[in-house]
Amino acid sequence: MEGDASVDMFSKVLENQLLQTTKLVEDHLDSEIKKLDQMDEDELERLKEKRLAALRKAQQQKQEWLSKGHGEYREIPSERDFFQEVKESKKVVCHFYRDSTFRCKILDRHLVILSKKHLETKFLKLNVDKAPFLCERLRIKVLPTLALIKDGKTQDYVVGFTDLGNTDDFTTETLEWRLGCSDILNYSGNLMEPPFQSQKKFGANFTKLEKKTIQGKKYDSDSDDD
Repeated sequence: MEGDASVDMFSKVLENQLLQTTKLVEDHLDSEIKKLDQMDEDELERLKEKRLAALRKAQQQKQEWLSKGHGEYREIPSERDFFQEVKESKKVVCHFYRDSTFRCKILDRHLVILSKKHLETKFLKLNVDKAPFLCERLRIKVLPTLALIKDGKTQDYVVGFTDLGNTDDFTTETLEWRLGCSDILNYSGNLMEPPFQSQKKFGANFTKLEKKTIQGKKYDSDSDDD
């Protein structure tokens, strides 16, 4: 009998909490509706104009990004193009690759997806054999390497797949999270929780990128068959 009484009491407490929460939501909605009802036509018009202005600004920004080559993952032919591209855009991801490195092709697939999702960022690729001066200047030694450029300056690197769970099977969201950690794109998830940490197999292997990882032999490949 005592057990039944406890369950009954718990049910009543839970029911009361749900009712209180529902009432709070209803009160908030009533308050917002009341505010709208009390607005005169001029105030409503100003509110409408403010929202339309915000929408117009967002649309203009989108068109500006698209005109500068955002929204697609593009290959640039030379070092000279690289400097022009990064000068035009606030946030740029550039993949330094070589055709014979199969992990570069893995990265390509994810970058195509992210370029369409994150219009605020420009996504490029550059063949290392066509950019010897730039690779020397940026100390690109391991392939694949992503250079993350903000306001015309290289802020960070993603070298190989170490930061992506140390696996070829990382998800697009994992790469998106890593780029979000460097504020090179707008990441909507929790930066404190890498997506791959939910997979025990890879979670323990995560180590923060250190600059020393870009040192080494000329174009060391992260690929097994290069």
